[in-house]
Amino acid sequence: MLDHEYTTKEIFQTNFFNDWRKEMTSKEQKIIKDLDKCDFREIHKYFVDKSEARKALSKEEKQKLKEEAEKIQEEYGYCILDGHREKIGNFKTEPPGLFRGRGDHPKMGMLKKRIMPEDVVINCSKDSKIPQPPEGHKWKEVRFDNTVTWLASWTENIQNTLKYIMLNPSSKLKLALRAGNEKEEGETADTVGCCSLRVEHIKLHPELDGQEHVVEFDFLGKDSIRYYNKVSVEKLVFKNLQLFMKNKDPGDDLFDRLNTSILNRHLQSLMDGLSAKVFRTYNASITLQEQLKALTNSEDNVAGKLLSYNRANRAVAILCNHQRSTPKTFEKSMQNLQSKIDAKKQQVEEAQQELKKAEEEFEDTKDAKAEVNVEKKKKVLKRLEEQLAKLNVQATDKEENKQIALGTSKLNYLDPRISIAWCKKFGVPIEKIYNKTQREKFAWAIDMADEDFEF
Repeated sequence: MLDHEYTTKEIFQTNFFNDWRKEMTSKEQKIIKDLDKCDFREIHKYFVDKSEARKALSKEEKQKLKEEAEKIQEEYGYCILDGHREKIGNFKTEPPGLFRGRGDHPKMGMLKKRIMPEDVVINCSKDSKIPQPPEGHKWKEVRFDNTVTWLASWTENIQNTLKYIMLNPSSKLKLALRAGNEKEEGETADTVGCCSLRVEHIKLHPELDGQEHVVEFDFLGKDSIRYYNKVSVEKLVFKNLQLFMKNKDPGDDLFDRLNTSILNRHLQSLMDGLSAKVFRTYNASITLQEQLKALTNSEDNVAGKLLSYNRANRAVAILCNHQRSTPKTFEKSMQNLQSKIDAKKQQVEEAQQELKKAEEEFEDTKDAKAEVNVEKKKKVLKRLEEQLAKLNVQATDKEENKQIALGTSKLNYLDPRISIAWCKKFGVPIEKIYNKTQREKFAWAIDMADEDFEF
């Protein structure tokens, strides 16, 4: 964790030290008073060494660990639902650690406490075999509620929110639930959405950068991710915003007569089932479909098509403000990739020279053997050039996506049928887009969508 940039932030260090002192004995509290004087390098080295030791395990040792994990999965990873054996999602609780959050979360660095059996509520049927808690412990509660879809729950200590163990997304029971929580005064980030924008979050420019009626947005969105954008809007929208800002202080609500309930009721009146969430998901999906049509070249190889897919997905991620910090390993991995590119370029140059030499030999001898050698050298060169092109695509893709979280939109905001139809239409293996777990989750879409599917 010491390698991460966020551990240097004042809020992280303050939260960590406050929580750490609560766990100290009175004797430790008298000794440890200044975080700057604490040296964590030895414990950091211990965990790095453990990680390296796991990587260095032999094939046999890794296989043994895999088999042990499969036994645990077989015992705890399934339940019986309406007579059917169904796979459970993630049946393990999170281990204790330090909370990170996304963006500049005000609670980063706080201690995530270990979940004990006494924190956990078990939900099962009355006639089922109730799971036994570890020896010396008991469950917080065992209930028999068949009106909900969770199997176990507990409250995590950082944001005081409920966590659930649910069925795997590939189960026959389809879920469509998203819980929300009120903000605790002074304890959560000053994040806003469209309904809670304040006057201070926008600036109006009659003209800016050659465009008319420009609205400049600057605020913290979901997960404390900054949203900054300049948008040219219709004249009527611009005038209305001027009216909404009139005689208001910077901290006043921009839309003081609007809240999420009113907005969703209005959207419902336009179309049954329409909500802000549906609107956002539709916007993301239609953007992906349009971008894929615009960017995909059927003549490209698979690597080129995947680059186009990621560019289309990136347009969605930008639309949804799915940012991330540049990974700490980015520079090193780019250096490694560049080294591979340089080595491959050298191989291509050598192959070109060998082909030229073979062609000259054939010109001199007109020998059948020499002709075969020319064709052989051409194939080698072509293969190396394809490999070089693939590496260059990887480098471009990695650079373009270093601060964009593509997975969030792909898994949570996009209709998977769009991606699957695109794969089928352009001959891209579905496993290049979705891993095994994701393919299980979207099995219904794989069966349903053909190459002509339109969202």
